[in-house]
Amino acid sequence: MSSSRFFTLKEARLSNNCPECYSNDGIELTFKQKFIENAFYKAITNEVVNEMHCMNCNTQIFPIQWTDDIERVVEYQKRALQPKPKSIKLKPLAWVIIIVDLLLLVGIVLFSTGVISF
Repeated sequence: MSSSRFFTLKEARLSNNCPECYSNDGIELTFKQKFIENAFYKAITNEVVNEMHCMNCNTQIFPIQWTDDIERVVEYQKRALQPKPKSIKLKPLAWVIIIVDLLLLVGIVLFSTGVISF
């Protein structure tokens, strides 16, 4: 029922050497932010992940393979990144449930205080 996905915040082409094929023009760094959606709300979280991929040899480059130069560039790109602020948006179903609950609560309070009677 609940689904979480990531949407792309920023893509950057790096001029560092690929640890696999040693090409210096094919590395792409992608930052993604988590987005959650279910029947009641849509939310953007603070969770940001990054992926690195070499376009020449078509391999994913994991952090264990990073050189010092790549680490410095990734840290620079992280500092320059501006993620979307954490937010939540209620869907119509959630608003209906909230309004019905409020009406029931007001009715119970009015009935228990004697303002209305049946």
